[in-house]
Amino acid sequence: MLSFEIEAGFRPVHRQRAAQGYWRAFSRKLRYPLGPEGKAVDFISRVIDPEHAISAVSHDGDFLGVAGFKSPEGAFIDGGLRDLVATYGWIGAAFRALLISTLERDCEPDSLLMDGIFVEPHARGKGVGKALLKAIETQAVLMGLRKVRLDVIDTNPRARALYEREGFVATSVLPLGPLGPVFGFARATRMTKPVGI
Repeated sequence: MLSFEIEAGFRPVHRQRAAQGYWRAFSRKLRYPLGPEGKAVDFISRVIDPEHAISAVSHDGDFLGVAGFKSPEGAFIDGGLRDLVATYGWIGAAFRALLISTLERDCEPDSLLMDGIFVEPHARGKGVGKALLKAIETQAVLMGLRKVRLDVIDTNPRARALYEREGFVATSVLPLGPLGPVFGFARATRMTKPVGI
């Protein structure tokens, strides 16, 4: 059995691993807005905010995964146009900012918005994802919020099954429309779970 701890944020030494893992987990969706891979990982590494993250680390210090969240104060992936320009130049940044804006999700006053979760391949199936989800729920309670909200894309049934097992319920389906082929999915299901009740 894998022995690990859940930590607020992520260790500075794990920044690059977190960026690479995020890209690996979401590259199909982000290949056009953030690709190619080298530039995407550079951008993600530049903008990920440990204040909006919870990580899993083995007892020997190995990075196992992270769950990010968004609040009115910021987000796990918290870059702006200046960060895009630093990685992609002005023309590339303008194009990418337009695409990224179509994926933006607003925070609701009483909800913590989960902003991405992934587990490193060697740690999957060992309870890390479940522990990260529980930590997100605890974070919501600590912030005085009443529910956790997330969106899961139609091409990720494994993640949706985990969320359903953990008590998340689908509340709506958001079609992507003509941009579906660009992002690699046709729709996202919004799911919520009450916490602290």
